[in-house]
Amino acid sequence: MPHLPLSGAFDVRRATLSLEGRDRSLAKERPDPALSGLARKQSPDQAGRGSSDRDESRGRDRRRRRLRRSGRARVRRGGRAFRDNDGDSHLSESAPLAITYREACKQALRQALVEDSRVFLMGEDIGRYGGCYAVTKGLLEEFGDERIRDAPLSESAFVGAGIGAAMAGMRPIVEIMTVNFSLLALDQIVNSAVTIPYMSGGQFAVPLVIRMATGGGRRVAAQHSHSLEGWYAHIPGLRVLTPATIDDARYMLLAALVEPNPTLIFEHVMLYNMEGVLTPGVTSVDIDHAAIRRPGRDVSLITYGGGLFKTLDAAETLAKEGIEAEVLDLRTLRPLDSDAILASVSKTRRCVIIDEAWRSGSISAEIGMRIVEGAFFELDAPLRRVCGREVPMPYAAHLEDACLPQRDAIVAAARDLVRPT
Repeated sequence: MPHLPLSGAFDVRRATLSLEGRDRSLAKERPDPALSGLARKQSPDQAGRGSSDRDESRGRDRRRRRLRRSGRARVRRGGRAFRDNDGDSHLSESAPLAITYREACKQALRQALVEDSRVFLMGEDIGRYGGCYAVTKGLLEEFGDERIRDAPLSESAFVGAGIGAAMAGMRPIVEIMTVNFSLLALDQIVNSAVTIPYMSGGQFAVPLVIRMATGGGRRVAAQHSHSLEGWYAHIPGLRVLTPATIDDARYMLLAALVEPNPTLIFEHVMLYNMEGVLTPGVTSVDIDHAAIRRPGRDVSLITYGGGLFKTLDAAETLAKEGIEAEVLDLRTLRPLDSDAILASVSKTRRCVIIDEAWRSGSISAEIGMRIVEGAFFELDAPLRRVCGREVPMPYAAHLEDACLPQRDAIVAAARDLVRPT
């Protein structure tokens, strides 16, 4: 194989490989350092692209080959940083609650396991390995293999098992490694989990929670990087949650566990290393309504999940130009909080929708249509969308960045609405 296919995607690398025997020369090929530096120039939520984050979160590949792993996640207690013991950090309620998004997810899982004996976890590599993104690390040692179940490499099989357990009265929490792999369980989710309550005339409920990583930014290419949550938001009978903040990561899961119908939780991969502070006194969150993360009067920036912090960054940039943008975090994609969307747009009279998914047929299109139906005569300018490019996600850093919504594109879209040229 003297030449690489699709050489255009590697325009900053050598065009050919040496003819060294077997695959030893391939092992030497690595991303150009100049490309990896691009990540550090992006918005704050992308700061997790360093080597320690990549090593810890990527875990193993689908063939269970171990990848390099770095130091454990750092959290803080009493203003002092410490390394958790095998990922099993417990923060007292009185201590300063500065933690990572990853740790917030883990605390939610642990609380659910402690408080309800019907809860158990199931998924690929969640037990002995601690999860692809280290969220479940240490839980096997604490709760045992009856409640922390490593599943075989078959999403259809273990999601189906979760559906059966939920019908039998358990409260399973199933982890799918990445949203792309959820397609292997699509029939179980759409034709079983969703339809059984209806087809049984309400005799069976399916209180199943499925967690999965979503989104791009980690340089893991087209089979691990897409944003398909909008597909699931199309399906009646599902609840679709997209926690972006530390509080939502900590408490949305607990709210989902009391739902009688299946709930999907999409955790953006670029948020796991994000640090934040749990709001003191908060022990639950509302999963029915959107939240205004930044008030404004000139333009509404509507987004969710991994797009939130790029959007907040864009709003700060716009503020320096005298444009006050309101940032609305949808939080829940099904059911959509149409009232919050229409209220924000009616106030600002301009709107940009930010969605990492492909533009055509996306959740951004649904949001736009609801605005047209409910607030068309309130608008002073056409709707704008900043979405992911409609191609499979590239591996090369500069191409991946070009495919994802970025701060500058959001700023440009909002500026053009407020101050058209």
